[in-house]
Amino acid sequence: MSDVVGPTSHFFVSQRLRLHYVDWGNPAAPAVVLVHGGRDHARNWDWVARDLRGDFHVIAPDLRGHGDSAWAVGGMYAVADFVLDLANLIDALGEKQVILVGHSLGGAISLMYGGIYPERVAKLVAIEGLGPPPALLARLVRREPWERMAEWVGQMRGLAARQPRRYATLADAAARMREENQFLSEEQAHHLTIHSVNRNEDGTFSWKFDNYVRTFAPYRFDVEDMRALWSRIACPVLLVRGEDSWASDPVKDGRIQPFQDARLVTIPKAGHWVHHDQLDRFLAAVRAFVAA
Repeated sequence: MSDVVGPTSHFFVSQRLRLHYVDWGNPAAPAVVLVHGGRDHARNWDWVARDLRGDFHVIAPDLRGHGDSAWAVGGMYAVADFVLDLANLIDALGEKQVILVGHSLGGAISLMYGGIYPERVAKLVAIEGLGPPPALLARLVRREPWERMAEWVGQMRGLAARQPRRYATLADAAARMREENQFLSEEQAHHLTIHSVNRNEDGTFSWKFDNYVRTFAPYRFDVEDMRALWSRIACPVLLVRGEDSWASDPVKDGRIQPFQDARLVTIPKAGHWVHHDQLDRFLAAVRAFVAA
């Protein structure tokens, strides 16, 4: 029965925004907070949460501008704001210490939180959450600040004119999701799509996320700041990577070095969404890591 019953919906407030999260129950157990990536939502963790809910108190938030959370006024989505939201959620839950599992943007948020509040994190799993690969950063660092700012202004103006895409049916939206991740089965894509879209008044469907989350801040990615934050994480860290993903290997590119206690797991036949592409292997790695 526990596999059938879904989570309950709750809200908290951060920076005057009403933000949503789901709670899978079992409050007496150790808390696990699952943090999704960009243009995703809390229910993308459903398969992971169903497996973990028997042993952990599983919480999954919708980031601001995503899922059923409020959109940011003005359309700015800096990583620092997401970190603030995570800090406010953990405080609202009353948890002194949590296990964090984050994917992509959610992994970056979780790693930053762990570096700011090392005493609040017991274990940390980051699925491809280290940010842009060093090779990409090397190209970006050569761009002048006025070039970055001008590009950002153009992006924001373009998004102001952009209308949310409308899909005639749920099947059409699910097909678009499978184009983005070809590892998804039809069943997975259908489930993710149900929780990813709102039904418009004319009967069409549009993605829930705010289009402004597509933009990148015009400021330079500060590698030294990130490495300093990672070096402060006191708990064990599991870095997860899909063998068929675009993300670079943090052992080979040196990004694993700042961590006090980190190890890498590369999962074969998986792309960027490792927890979707190879669920059983991902869960086995996470459970072994948490139990160690």
